[in-house]
Amino acid sequence: MVMLAQSKIAVYDSQAVLNELPDKAQAETKLQALSDRLQAEYKTLQADFDKKYAEYQAIATDPATPAAIRDRRVQEVQESDKRIQAYQQQAARELKDKEAELMAPINAAINAAVREVGDQMGYDLILDIAKTPVSYLSNNVTDITPLVKQKLGL
Repeated sequence: MVMLAQSKIAVYDSQAVLNELPDKAQAETKLQALSDRLQAEYKTLQADFDKKYAEYQAIATDPATPAAIRDRRVQEVQESDKRIQAYQQQAARELKDKEAELMAPINAAINAAVREVGDQMGYDLILDIAKTPVSYLSNNVTDITPLVKQKLGL
C-alpha cells in the first residue's frame, strides 16, 4: 500500500486528442473515398446479379424452356451471388486494413506525446480513460490530456 501511495498516476483521453488531430480528418477522407469506390463496384455487381436473376425468373416458369437452360441460369445466379459475397468480405478486409494503415502513424504520435509527458512529469502510470475501464477516478489523479494536446501542437 505504501508503494502504491507513492506512485504518480495520470490519465488522458485519447479520443479527445484524436478528435482534434487534423491527420484524423485526412485519414477519414481517404477512407471515405475508398469506401465510395468499393460501394460503386458493389452496386455494379448487384446490378449484374439483379439482371441474371430477372432473366432466370423470366424463363423459370416457362414450361417451354429446356431444363439445361434453366439449370445454367440457376448456376449463373448462384455464381453471381457467390461473387458478391466474396467481394463484400474482401472489401471489408480492405477497408479495415486501410484504416489500420492510416491510423498507425497517428496513434504512434499520440503514444509518443503521452510518453514524453510521462517522462517529463515523472508519472509511473498513465491510463487512457477512453480505452481503459475505470471504475473510480478521484480528483487527486492528474488529467494530462491538455499536455498531450500541447505536445501535438493542438
